[in-house]
Amino acid sequence: MIGRGRRAEQLARQHLEANGLTFVAANVRFPFGELDLIMRSQHMWVFVEVKYRKNDQFGGALQAISSQQQRRLVNAANAYMQRHGIDAPARFDLVAIEHEQLDWIENIFG
Repeated sequence: MIGRGRRAEQLARQHLEANGLTFVAANVRFPFGELDLIMRSQHMWVFVEVKYRKNDQFGGALQAISSQQQRRLVNAANAYMQRHGIDAPARFDLVAIEHEQLDWIENIFG
């Protein structure tokens, strides 16, 4: 049986692909952080954080990225790009899934 988090990542990937992005990798882990989805939008690399919330009891998915998590995501993306010799523009997107609603927010740190 697939967990809710993995199912949310599958839904996010399907949504992003349906909107023109190309899948590159999922669940890329480093000691200091994990990248949920790595996608491409033409020449732009897109690092996607997927947040799923069953309810907003502990805050909504859109408010779920702390400054500490932001640093971990940036560090992981930098490490991925360095490891793969990528010298191209990049951005960070958020796919938030709450109450059967999916919101895609582009360039969350810019």
